[in-house]
Amino acid sequence: MADRSLESLSLPLEVRARLAELELELSEGDITQKGYEKKRSKLIGAYLPQPPAANGAAAVRCRLQHSEGAARRTLRTSNIGVCDIREAAARERTAPHTTAAANRPLFYFRFGVDQALPQERRTPVTPSSSSRYHRRRSSGSRDERYRSDVHTEAVQAALAKHKERKMAVPMPSKRRSLVVQTSMDAYTPPDTSSGSEDEGSVQGDSQGTPTSSQGSINMEHWISQAIHGSTTSTTSSSSTQSGGSGAAHRLADVMAQTHIENHSAPPDVTTYTSEHSIQVERPQGSTARVAPKYGNAELMETGDGVPVSSRVSAKIQQLVNTLKRPKRPPLREFFVDDFEELLEVQQPDPNQPKPEGAQMLAMRGEQLGVVTNWPPSLEAALQRWGTISPKAPCLTTMDTNGKPLYILTYGKLWTRSMKVAYNILHKLGTKQEPMVRPGDRVALVFPNNDPAAFMVAFYGCLLAEVVPVPIEVPLTRKDAGSQQIGFLLGSCGVTVALTSDACHKGLPKSPTGEIPQFKGWPKLLWFVTESKHLSKPPRDWFPHIKDANNDTAYIEYKTCKDGSVLGVTVTRIALLTHCQALTQACGYTEAETIVNVLDFKKDVGLWHGILTSVMNMMHVISIPYSLMKVNPLSWIQKVCQYKAKVACVKSRDMHWALVAHRDQRDINLSSLRMLIVADGANPWSISSCDAFLNVFQSKGLRQEVICPCASSPEALTVAIRRPTDDSNQPPGRGVLSMHGLTYGVIRVDSEEKLSVLTVQDVGLVMPGAIMCAVKPDGVPQLCRTDEVGELCVCAIATGTSYYGLSGMTKNTFEVFPMTSSGAPISEYPFIRTGLLGFIGPGGLVFVVGKMDGLMVVSGRRHNADDIVATALAVEPMKFVYRGRIAVFSVSVLHDERIVIVAEQRPDSTEEDSFQWMSRVLQAIDSIHQVGVYCLALVPANTLPKTPLGGIHLSETKQLFLEGALHPCNVLMCPHTCVTNLPKPRQKQPEIGPASVMVGNLVSGKRIAQASGRDLGQIEDNDQARKFLFLSEVLQWRAQTTPDHVLYTLLNCRGTIANSLTCVQLHKRAEKIAVMLMERGHLQDGDHVALVYPPGIDLIAAFYGCLYAGCVPITVRPPHPQNIATTLPTVKMIVEVSRSACLMTTQLICKLLRSREAAAAVDVRTWPPILDTDDLPKKRPPQIYKPSNPDMLAYLDFSVSTTGMLAGVKMSHAATSAFCRSIKLQCELYPSREVAICLDPYCGLGFVLWCLCSVYSGHQSILIPPSELETTPALWLLAVSQYKVRDTFCSYSVMELCTKGLGSQTESLKARGLDLSRVRTCVVVAEERPRIALTQSFSKLFKDLGLHPRAVSTSFGCRVNLAICLQPHRLGKLAEQGTSGPDPTTVYVDMRALRHDRVRLVERGSPHSLPLMESGKILPGVRIIIANPETKGPLGDSHLGEIWVHSAHNASGYFTIYGDESLQSDHFNSRLSFGDTQTIWARTGYLGFLRRTELTDANGERHDALYVVGALDEAMELRGMRYHPIDIETSVIRAHKSITECAVFTWTNLLVVVVELDGSEQEALDLVPLVTNVVLEEHYLIVGVVVVVDVGVIPINSRGEKQRMHLRDGFLADQLDPIYVAYNM
Repeated sequence: MADRSLESLSLPLEVRARLAELELELSEGDITQKGYEKKRSKLIGAYLPQPPAANGAAAVRCRLQHSEGAARRTLRTSNIGVCDIREAAARERTAPHTTAAANRPLFYFRFGVDQALPQERRTPVTPSSSSRYHRRRSSGSRDERYRSDVHTEAVQAALAKHKERKMAVPMPSKRRSLVVQTSMDAYTPPDTSSGSEDEGSVQGDSQGTPTSSQGSINMEHWISQAIHGSTTSTTSSSSTQSGGSGAAHRLADVMAQTHIENHSAPPDVTTYTSEHSIQVERPQGSTARVAPKYGNAELMETGDGVPVSSRVSAKIQQLVNTLKRPKRPPLREFFVDDFEELLEVQQPDPNQPKPEGAQMLAMRGEQLGVVTNWPPSLEAALQRWGTISPKAPCLTTMDTNGKPLYILTYGKLWTRSMKVAYNILHKLGTKQEPMVRPGDRVALVFPNNDPAAFMVAFYGCLLAEVVPVPIEVPLTRKDAGSQQIGFLLGSCGVTVALTSDACHKGLPKSPTGEIPQFKGWPKLLWFVTESKHLSKPPRDWFPHIKDANNDTAYIEYKTCKDGSVLGVTVTRIALLTHCQALTQACGYTEAETIVNVLDFKKDVGLWHGILTSVMNMMHVISIPYSLMKVNPLSWIQKVCQYKAKVACVKSRDMHWALVAHRDQRDINLSSLRMLIVADGANPWSISSCDAFLNVFQSKGLRQEVICPCASSPEALTVAIRRPTDDSNQPPGRGVLSMHGLTYGVIRVDSEEKLSVLTVQDVGLVMPGAIMCAVKPDGVPQLCRTDEVGELCVCAIATGTSYYGLSGMTKNTFEVFPMTSSGAPISEYPFIRTGLLGFIGPGGLVFVVGKMDGLMVVSGRRHNADDIVATALAVEPMKFVYRGRIAVFSVSVLHDERIVIVAEQRPDSTEEDSFQWMSRVLQAIDSIHQVGVYCLALVPANTLPKTPLGGIHLSETKQLFLEGALHPCNVLMCPHTCVTNLPKPRQKQPEIGPASVMVGNLVSGKRIAQASGRDLGQIEDNDQARKFLFLSEVLQWRAQTTPDHVLYTLLNCRGTIANSLTCVQLHKRAEKIAVMLMERGHLQDGDHVALVYPPGIDLIAAFYGCLYAGCVPITVRPPHPQNIATTLPTVKMIVEVSRSACLMTTQLICKLLRSREAAAAVDVRTWPPILDTDDLPKKRPPQIYKPSNPDMLAYLDFSVSTTGMLAGVKMSHAATSAFCRSIKLQCELYPSREVAICLDPYCGLGFVLWCLCSVYSGHQSILIPPSELETTPALWLLAVSQYKVRDTFCSYSVMELCTKGLGSQTESLKARGLDLSRVRTCVVVAEERPRIALTQSFSKLFKDLGLHPRAVSTSFGCRVNLAICLQPHRLGKLAEQGTSGPDPTTVYVDMRALRHDRVRLVERGSPHSLPLMESGKILPGVRIIIANPETKGPLGDSHLGEIWVHSAHNASGYFTIYGDESLQSDHFNSRLSFGDTQTIWARTGYLGFLRRTELTDANGERHDALYVVGALDEAMELRGMRYHPIDIETSVIRAHKSITECAVFTWTNLLVVVVELDGSEQEALDLVPLVTNVVLEEHYLIVGVVVVVDVGVIPINSRGEKQRMHLRDGFLADQLDPIYVAYNM
């Protein structure tokens, strides 16, 4: 409190002066908070008294009361300064009247209170009290525009309330590289003389602390200083801190809690994760308290019931607990159609205040009195003064030292303007073709420090009758908003830009010295207006000076909410009338002196400082912005120096003067009769006016001098407070309920409530104008007297149109307000001012906000300025730079959502930021009763600026929406804000399967079933059919066609590495069989693991096992570079499959026994390992022949996407049936060649690689997919070189080609790559077809001859390795064989799909999802769609589980425990109704059937199967079924840097993991975009967003995401994320 008690210290003047300078430096951001504290404590250290302890304790108690009951100030608190007493007294005096009046729609205006209060009621100024002014000085960094002590108190009180009901918000985790600065390192314990704000209170705390367990007071103070006295409840430490500082912070949080809340309560440590005990170096050896572990961390379980203990799960639990707390009232019931998820329409609150007053009457201003000597036009006035008093000063400009730089007299202004006019008209272009003619538009580009040159150019244009368009100087080619300015210039047809010499030199130049064309600008001729560059007009040339008429005089630019720039045209008569109205309202007289701090190119600065001043021959002292930055007092000094009568300022300038105000003896403001506050329409300007008056009253400033005005580009000056001589008539005040204002209703508030808005009047309607307020939206109907509306003005002195935009002009400039009966109130049009307000008693105009700043959230209107004010009132106030905060709304899910973006101080820590953000959310929630959707903090100085240094709002919003804002902290609160989600789906009590079937029949819907061709009816000369077993087929082929090549293996260069004929394969298989019997001593039926790289050895080993009667299991070998993660899987399969022996190559054999392997698994427990590189030379005595076709042929093991390892049993009968089915479907016979680029370890990939060639006799060209990583073109080159017609690949292969060869199609063409012979390219998959990938692949290689219809997909699963497989027959080839129809793509409604319904929609309709058929159903396969819960058959329009019946179904899971229940369900299911006899296998995939219009070659209608997704992967959220891939697709589209995405749920929270391919700075940009897109497209709220590096999301060999592995990794804290955001 030391700085609050400076009053009482007798500091020498020079020390005070130095302190004021420090304040200014701090507020300008020139020195850090730390530097400021240090220098300050040095300065005043010597003068500080040590307060007695008791007093200090009292101060602490006082502050506590203060934070609890803040808004009700009584005189008892010792914290009130003199100014507050006046308010308090007034409040007490008016209290009896207000209680009764509070609910009536009346106005309660507090007029001034006499200042003489009884002496004894005034609080003595003691060290613990502080005047308002000094409290202000201590927070000099905040924007005084938004400053209001009452509001600050309201915010503190709101936060104190919140603190009682603790909110535990999990803090985001950041990677260390993203953290700007570690938390505690920046702080050192202050020495006792440091003048920190709380010092008085803390030092006096020693008696107030009941327990000394909190350690030394100084230590505690230091820590609480480090987190600015946390008021929100504690947050778990972020994962970026090093042990020590994290611990210190947790301790700090605990202490800050105890320090602020309640001295007797023990600290609350329930919300902590703490993996290490806390040790802080503490003075006086006091003991540190150890925070216990986070409540639930030890015993939390994952979804699978596995306990996890990690920081991540603890944070999620914390988030879940926070979200469980009922935040908003429960939603009302709302109607839900079967499919349509209707978003809840916000029902109007029955208790909301409604306007009750009578209809308002339009307010007429005083008559515009025509004075006899008023000039007929502004040019005529210039001519008059220029000729009769040429020596009279017109304008004095200042340099940056505040010295007069130049005095422009009326004579010079007249002659130079004439010169400019002559040169514009006669010296540009040729005599026959002048470039500029009267009526043309020209741009005026002048810097803010050169008003003289601007004035000359402006009047030059008026004299030449051309239309000036003043704009800002473009500093770079890509200024924020400069493109829109260029658009305005283009639409105005501007070809010439007038500028000054200095400005011209300063413009960016190209290397040749040309001024480049700015982005979006038309081509301009730059014309310098300095006299020395111009030729003198001839003696006989005079400008033609007419009376003011309806021609356009000038165009003022206006930036809209969306960033677009419009030009408001002002006619010559409007210009003149406006000058006259201002002259009359302000009482201007000839030769008065006026000080102007405002921008002279537009708005109030232009109207008073350039136009009206000339009409009245006034003298303008122009203060440039650059001088204000150096010396904020300069304007006050100039008022004194020139005894100015009038000053034009903004509340910003008043605030700066207050901050920099030193005890300057020579300030005297008694000459001022009018201080025009240009932004008086901003409701928050009132506090600047009050504070300014409070300080400068002693310097001769009178209260009635302060004249706020309201203006808008369209209506020019809307209202202005008149200067009066009567000091007894104080200005009007309205204390309005903010809650009422959100409904557009004026309710007087008794100031008891937290949320009030105190507004001051902006005076009366302008002379000669009529004003009314109309409803802001819809028909312009007059408001009631107690209703806020948009102010509309009818007058001559206004703009007339938006240049070139007739539609918008009609809406704004031609409004006819209507009475409730629908009759217009006037035959003349009114103009919308864009200001929201009302007309109070006595015709006083009050403005409560701007239409542009209006955000309509759930039907309530909030003003951006009000939200800014609340955010800036949150402690620590120094957290955000003054004026560097932007509030706007974005539309998400059919409602506006509030976004706050602020620049944080460079020295703030992660915790500071997070604490501040949490508090801002709570304050806004309490005071405005509205949730903030997103709060983003960006590094200092990074937001786009407007030319005058403010924040460019629309550009900031654009960056936010594009994900280019690069915030350093983000807090999203969708859970609290989004209240219009559809109602969670209530599961209907199950309708029985019979009723479903009957219902389908009645409604004429087909039961969803389909089948492939009937195997019995196909006549084929299939020789292999007579053999039951594959081993017999191989022997038969070795005898009949011994030298026919079955397999060719290619190496990475595309040359043949190895090949096998029928007889070679047979002979190798025999040798392997001998080896198994003799060396392995295996019996028939033993299991053998085959661990081989993709190739020929694997095939030979497989048939060797069959010849020996063993059961082979193919296993992917461990990756030599990644043994630690790949070897355990190998070991697991070997153990689970109960392999008696392991066969492999010599190389892998060494690898399995290597040192690295020993580190990963127990190598001693491997079964015997046989090395097949060294085979015996003998043949087996006989080849094994199974006794029964249903015996086990091989086991197929694979890991599902949900991370389950499942092995299925394939019998000999199923294997042969499978091969036959594929042979028929793909028309395979010995003369064919098929290229296969698949992993040969499971599923269809294994069957195609190892089995089909032996059965059908075709040649398989084998391409190991791993080779493509080095040479992506290998597969396609092989297909082209061997003129292959059929090829099979996986999605991973297709993706490698699409990504790796995208830019190489031309060079591949040059190398002779030709894909025109390919008629089928089938993607082998166990998932929904990836349309985007197949389409981009087809498109990419179309130029290389690939037929667009060649690419198709297949579908298989664990229970049946291939259900669909669709080869196409193209062109002439189609006539020769059975042609399969094209794969059809349908578009289904994604919302219906969530309800398990299938509704087809047109392509491109909203919420449509394209699904591609999974291929033609294989011969002999029957499919039905069943309800996974009731097992009843479903109709065509339902999504259900795909059940399959076929000869090649697997015969069950191979399980160690013989868990038969699982198996019987999956492999032997029966329908509960209808055909209850057939045995079906359940695929575990959801899909639907559609009968298409296409027919097969044999004329049959074609049934298409559409796979939607795995049942295991589907997520049940809000009662609906979501498929991860749909959400992931949306997320990947959200930002160009998101390369991959995976989603999963955790305790009902949706977790989205995104891979970021970009700089880590972009990580936080993704959080809002991801949240938005999932809300918009899926009606889901994302709980956690995790941003990780590329390649973190695990993918299996088939290219499918392993989401469950990812989830386990996330919960175990193993992902090393760049950023984790926990959405509130």
